Amino acid sequence: MHSMLIIAGKELRESLRNRWVVATTLLMAALALTLAFLGAAPTGTVGVGRLEVTIVSLSSLTIFLLPLIALLLSFDAVVGEIDRGTMTLLLSYPVARWQVLLGKFLGHATVIAIATTVGYGAAGLALRLSGTEIDAEGWRALGGMIGSSVLLGAAFTALGYLASTAVRDRGTAAGLAVAIWLLFVLLYDMGLLGLLVADGGRTVTAEVVNWLLLANPADTYRLFNLTGFQNVSLYAGTAGLAAQVQVPPAALLAVLAAWVAGPLALASFLFSRRQI
Repeated sequence: MHSMLIIAGKELRESLRNRWVVATTLLMAALALTLAFLGAAPTGTVGVGRLEVTIVSLSSLTIFLLPLIALLLSFDAVVGEIDRGTMTLLLSYPVARWQVLLGKFLGHATVIAIATTVGYGAAGLALRLSGTEIDAEGWRALGGMIGSSVLLGAAFTALGYLASTAVRDRGTAAGLAVAIWLLFVLLYDMGLLGLLVADGGRTVTAEVVNWLLLANPADTYRLFNLTGFQNVSLYAGTAGLAAQVQVPPAALLAVLAAWVAGPLALASFLFSRRQI
Protein backbone atom coordinates (compact mmCIF):
# COMPACT_ATOMS: atom_id res chain seq x y z
CA MET A 1 0.00 0.00 0.00
CA HIS A 2 2.84 2.39 0.87
CA SER A 3 4.48 1.83 -2.52
CA MET A 4 1.22 2.49 -4.36
CA LEU A 5 0.69 5.74 -2.44
CA ILE A 6 4.22 6.89 -3.28
CA ILE A 7 3.62 6.22 -7.00
CA ALA A 8 0.20 7.89 -6.82
CA GLY A 9 1.79 10.95 -5.22
CA LYS A 10 4.42 11.03 -7.95
CA GLU A 11 1.74 11.03 -10.66
CA LEU A 12 -0.19 13.77 -8.88
CA ARG A 13 2.93 15.95 -8.54
CA GLU A 14 3.73 15.47 -12.21
CA SER A 15 0.18 16.46 -13.12
CA LEU A 16 0.58 19.59 -10.99
CA ARG A 17 3.84 20.45 -12.74
CA ASN A 18 2.22 19.90 -16.13
CA ARG A 19 -0.75 22.06 -15.03
CA TRP A 20 -3.15 19.17 -15.68
CA VAL A 21 -4.90 19.60 -12.32
CA VAL A 22 -5.17 23.38 -12.59
CA ALA A 23 -6.25 23.39 -16.24
CA THR A 24 -8.83 20.64 -15.78
CA THR A 25 -10.25 22.20 -12.62
CA LEU A 26 -10.55 25.63 -14.23
CA LEU A 27 -12.20 24.12 -17.30
CA MET A 28 -14.75 22.17 -15.25
CA ALA A 29 -15.47 25.17 -13.03
CA ALA A 30 -15.85 27.55 -15.98
CA LEU A 31 -18.27 25.25 -17.78
CA ALA A 32 -20.22 24.51 -14.60
CA LEU A 33 -20.57 28.18 -13.69
CA THR A 34 -21.56 29.08 -17.25
CA LEU A 35 -24.30 26.47 -17.27
CA ALA A 36 -25.39 27.43 -13.75
CA PHE A 37 -25.97 31.11 -14.55
CA LEU A 38 -26.59 31.16 -18.31
CA GLY A 39 -28.01 27.70 -18.94
CA ALA A 40 -30.59 28.16 -16.19
CA ALA A 41 -31.46 31.72 -17.21
CA PRO A 42 -34.56 30.70 -19.24
CA THR A 43 -36.17 29.30 -16.06
CA GLY A 44 -37.06 32.85 -15.09
CA THR A 45 -39.76 32.85 -12.44
CA VAL A 46 -41.76 29.84 -13.56
CA GLY A 47 -40.73 27.80 -10.56
CA VAL A 48 -38.16 25.60 -12.24
CA GLY A 49 -35.23 24.79 -9.97
CA ARG A 50 -32.01 26.36 -11.22
CA LEU A 51 -29.89 23.71 -9.53
CA GLU A 52 -31.89 20.88 -11.09
CA VAL A 53 -31.62 22.44 -14.56
CA THR A 54 -27.88 22.89 -13.98
CA ILE A 55 -27.53 19.21 -12.98
CA VAL A 56 -29.34 18.12 -16.14
CA SER A 57 -27.10 20.33 -18.30
CA LEU A 58 -23.90 19.29 -16.52
CA SER A 59 -24.78 15.59 -16.77
CA SER A 60 -25.16 15.88 -20.55
CA LEU A 61 -21.92 17.84 -20.87
CA THR A 62 -19.98 15.49 -18.59
CA ILE A 63 -20.73 12.49 -20.79
CA PHE A 64 -18.85 14.13 -23.66
CA LEU A 65 -16.11 16.01 -21.81
CA LEU A 66 -15.00 13.95 -18.82
CA PRO A 67 -14.30 10.67 -20.69
CA LEU A 68 -12.17 12.59 -23.19
CA ILE A 69 -10.15 14.26 -20.42
CA ALA A 70 -9.67 10.93 -18.63
CA LEU A 71 -8.49 9.17 -21.80
CA LEU A 72 -6.10 12.01 -22.69
CA LEU A 73 -4.65 11.81 -19.21
CA SER A 74 -4.16 8.04 -19.18
CA PHE A 75 -3.65 6.68 -22.71
CA ASP A 76 0.17 6.80 -22.50
CA ALA A 77 0.51 6.13 -18.77
CA VAL A 78 2.19 2.76 -19.39
CA VAL A 79 3.33 2.71 -23.02
CA GLY A 80 4.70 6.24 -22.72
CA GLU A 81 6.91 5.35 -19.77
CA ILE A 82 8.08 2.20 -21.55
CA ASP A 83 9.06 4.27 -24.62
CA ARG A 84 10.94 6.76 -22.45
CA GLY A 85 12.70 3.99 -20.51
CA THR A 86 11.45 5.19 -17.13
CA MET A 87 9.29 2.12 -16.62
CA THR A 88 12.37 -0.12 -16.60
CA LEU A 89 13.89 2.05 -13.88
CA LEU A 90 10.68 2.01 -11.86
CA LEU A 91 10.38 -1.77 -12.04
CA SER A 92 13.97 -2.15 -10.84
CA TYR A 93 12.73 -1.20 -7.37
CA PRO A 94 11.15 -3.81 -5.08
CA VAL A 95 7.59 -3.14 -6.23
CA ALA A 96 5.13 -5.42 -8.01
CA ARG A 97 3.82 -4.52 -11.43
CA TRP A 98 0.22 -4.41 -10.23
CA GLN A 99 1.29 -1.96 -7.53
CA VAL A 100 2.88 0.28 -10.16
CA LEU A 101 -0.24 0.19 -12.31
CA LEU A 102 -2.65 0.74 -9.44
CA GLY A 103 -0.51 3.52 -7.98
CA LYS A 104 -0.38 5.37 -11.28
CA PHE A 105 -4.13 4.88 -11.71
CA LEU A 106 -4.85 6.28 -8.25
CA GLY A 107 -2.78 9.36 -9.07
CA HIS A 108 -4.62 10.03 -12.31
CA ALA A 109 -8.02 9.25 -10.79
CA THR A 110 -7.24 11.76 -8.04
CA VAL A 111 -6.63 14.43 -10.68
CA ILE A 112 -10.09 13.75 -12.13
CA ALA A 113 -11.68 13.69 -8.67
CA ILE A 114 -10.15 17.03 -7.65
CA ALA A 115 -11.14 18.74 -10.89
CA THR A 116 -14.70 17.38 -10.78
CA THR A 117 -15.35 18.04 -7.10
CA VAL A 118 -13.95 21.56 -7.08
CA GLY A 119 -15.32 22.52 -10.50
CA TYR A 120 -18.86 21.23 -10.06
CA GLY A 121 -18.99 22.06 -6.37
CA ALA A 122 -18.21 25.67 -7.26
CA ALA A 123 -21.38 25.82 -9.37
CA GLY A 124 -23.60 24.66 -6.50
CA LEU A 125 -21.90 27.02 -4.06
CA ALA A 126 -22.20 29.95 -6.47
CA LEU A 127 -25.91 29.28 -6.97
CA ARG A 128 -26.46 29.18 -3.23
CA LEU A 129 -24.52 32.42 -2.65
CA SER A 130 -26.53 34.11 -5.40
CA GLY A 131 -29.71 33.51 -3.44
CA THR A 132 -31.01 30.35 -5.10
CA GLU A 133 -33.01 28.20 -2.70
CA ILE A 134 -31.64 24.66 -2.62
CA ASP A 135 -33.41 21.99 -0.59
CA ALA A 136 -31.91 18.80 0.85
CA GLU A 137 -32.96 16.76 -2.19
CA GLY A 138 -31.19 19.23 -4.47
CA TRP A 139 -27.96 18.93 -2.51
CA ARG A 140 -28.23 15.13 -2.63
CA ALA A 141 -28.71 15.26 -6.39
CA LEU A 142 -25.66 17.53 -6.76
CA GLY A 143 -23.59 15.27 -4.51
CA GLY A 144 -24.73 12.23 -6.48
CA MET A 145 -23.76 13.89 -9.75
CA ILE A 146 -20.31 14.80 -8.45
CA GLY A 147 -19.70 11.32 -7.03
CA SER A 148 -20.92 9.56 -10.17
CA SER A 149 -18.82 11.93 -12.31
CA VAL A 150 -15.75 10.88 -10.33
CA LEU A 151 -16.65 7.24 -10.98
CA LEU A 152 -17.23 7.94 -14.68
CA GLY A 153 -13.83 9.63 -14.93
CA ALA A 154 -12.21 6.70 -13.11
CA ALA A 155 -13.92 4.24 -15.47
CA PHE A 156 -12.53 5.93 -18.58
CA THR A 157 -9.15 6.34 -16.89
CA ALA A 158 -9.15 2.57 -16.40
CA LEU A 159 -10.10 2.11 -20.07
CA GLY A 160 -7.20 4.40 -20.97
CA TYR A 161 -4.86 2.21 -18.94
CA LEU A 162 -6.21 -0.84 -20.73
CA ALA A 163 -5.42 0.80 -24.08
CA SER A 164 -1.97 1.77 -22.81
CA THR A 165 -1.09 -1.79 -21.79
CA ALA A 166 -2.61 -3.48 -24.85
CA VAL A 167 -0.42 -1.83 -27.52
CA ARG A 168 3.27 -1.26 -28.21
CA ASP A 169 3.54 2.43 -29.13
CA ARG A 170 1.99 5.73 -28.10
CA GLY A 171 0.46 6.47 -31.49
CA THR A 172 -1.56 3.27 -31.46
CA ALA A 173 -2.58 3.92 -27.85
CA ALA A 174 -3.81 7.40 -28.80
CA GLY A 175 -5.82 6.00 -31.70
CA LEU A 176 -7.31 3.31 -29.48
CA ALA A 177 -8.26 5.92 -26.86
CA VAL A 178 -10.07 7.98 -29.50
CA ALA A 179 -11.85 4.82 -30.70
CA ILE A 180 -12.96 4.07 -27.13
CA TRP A 181 -14.35 7.60 -26.75
CA LEU A 182 -16.19 7.43 -30.07
CA LEU A 183 -17.61 4.00 -29.28
CA PHE A 184 -19.00 4.69 -25.82
CA VAL A 185 -19.92 8.37 -26.19
CA LEU A 186 -21.27 8.55 -29.75
CA LEU A 187 -21.55 5.30 -31.70
CA TYR A 188 -23.07 3.05 -29.03
CA ASP A 189 -26.22 5.13 -28.55
CA MET A 190 -26.62 5.61 -32.30
CA GLY A 191 -26.39 1.85 -32.79
CA LEU A 192 -28.85 1.21 -29.97
CA LEU A 193 -31.31 3.70 -31.44
CA GLY A 194 -31.00 2.04 -34.85
CA LEU A 195 -31.61 -1.36 -33.24
CA LEU A 196 -34.75 -0.10 -31.52
CA VAL A 197 -36.08 1.40 -34.75
CA ALA A 198 -35.33 -1.74 -36.75
CA ASP A 199 -36.79 -4.04 -34.09
CA GLY A 200 -40.02 -2.07 -33.68
CA GLY A 201 -40.48 -3.27 -30.10
CA ARG A 202 -40.85 -6.92 -31.05
CA THR A 203 -37.75 -8.36 -29.38
CA VAL A 204 -35.94 -5.51 -27.63
CA THR A 205 -38.14 -4.99 -24.56
CA ALA A 206 -37.68 -2.40 -21.83
CA GLU A 207 -35.77 -4.94 -19.73
CA VAL A 208 -33.39 -5.68 -22.61
CA VAL A 209 -32.84 -1.96 -23.13
CA ASN A 210 -31.94 -1.59 -19.45
CA TRP A 211 -29.28 -4.28 -19.77
CA LEU A 212 -27.94 -2.76 -22.99
CA LEU A 213 -27.64 0.63 -21.33
CA LEU A 214 -25.65 -0.89 -18.48
CA ALA A 215 -23.14 -2.16 -21.05
CA ASN A 216 -22.01 1.45 -21.55
CA PRO A 217 -20.56 3.43 -18.62
CA ALA A 218 -21.70 6.72 -20.17
CA ASP A 219 -25.31 5.49 -20.38
CA THR A 220 -25.13 4.13 -16.84
CA TYR A 221 -24.00 7.56 -15.67
CA ARG A 222 -26.82 9.21 -17.61
CA LEU A 223 -29.41 6.86 -16.11
CA PHE A 224 -28.20 7.51 -12.58
CA ASN A 225 -28.28 11.30 -12.85
CA LEU A 226 -31.41 11.75 -14.95
CA THR A 227 -33.60 9.09 -13.31
CA GLY A 228 -32.10 8.55 -9.85
CA PHE A 229 -33.55 11.73 -8.31
CA GLN A 230 -37.20 12.63 -8.76
CA ASN A 231 -36.70 16.41 -8.79
CA VAL A 232 -34.06 16.11 -11.54
CA SER A 233 -35.97 13.58 -13.66
CA LEU A 234 -38.98 15.91 -13.79
CA TYR A 235 -36.93 18.77 -15.22
CA ALA A 236 -34.99 16.47 -17.52
CA GLY A 237 -38.20 15.18 -19.09
CA THR A 238 -37.27 11.62 -18.09
CA ALA A 239 -39.94 10.96 -15.50
CA GLY A 240 -41.47 8.36 -17.82
CA LEU A 241 -38.09 6.75 -18.37
CA ALA A 242 -37.47 6.71 -14.62
CA ALA A 243 -40.63 4.64 -14.20
CA GLN A 244 -39.34 2.11 -16.76
CA VAL A 245 -35.81 1.78 -15.35
CA GLN A 246 -35.78 -1.26 -13.08
CA VAL A 247 -32.23 -0.72 -11.79
CA PRO A 248 -31.99 1.13 -8.46
CA PRO A 249 -29.51 4.03 -8.12
CA ALA A 250 -27.20 2.04 -5.83
CA ALA A 251 -26.96 -0.71 -8.45
CA LEU A 252 -26.14 1.87 -11.14
CA LEU A 253 -23.25 3.13 -9.00
CA ALA A 254 -22.12 -0.48 -8.53
CA VAL A 255 -22.12 -0.93 -12.31
CA LEU A 256 -19.97 2.20 -12.70
CA ALA A 257 -17.59 0.81 -10.06
CA ALA A 258 -17.45 -2.46 -12.02
CA TRP A 259 -16.48 -0.44 -15.10
CA VAL A 260 -13.52 0.81 -13.07
CA ALA A 261 -12.47 -2.55 -11.64
CA GLY A 262 -12.93 -4.65 -14.79
CA PRO A 263 -10.72 -2.75 -17.27
CA LEU A 264 -8.16 -2.08 -14.53
CA ALA A 265 -7.92 -5.78 -13.66
CA LEU A 266 -7.51 -6.67 -17.35
CA ALA A 267 -4.87 -3.97 -17.77
CA SER A 268 -3.00 -5.35 -14.75
CA PHE A 269 -3.10 -8.84 -16.26
CA LEU A 270 -1.75 -7.63 -19.61
CA PHE A 271 0.94 -5.56 -17.90
CA SER A 272 2.07 -8.54 -15.80
CA ARG A 273 2.68 -10.60 -18.97
CA ARG A 274 4.35 -7.84 -20.97
CA GLN A 275 8.04 -8.03 -21.82
CA ILE A 276 9.85 -4.77 -20.97
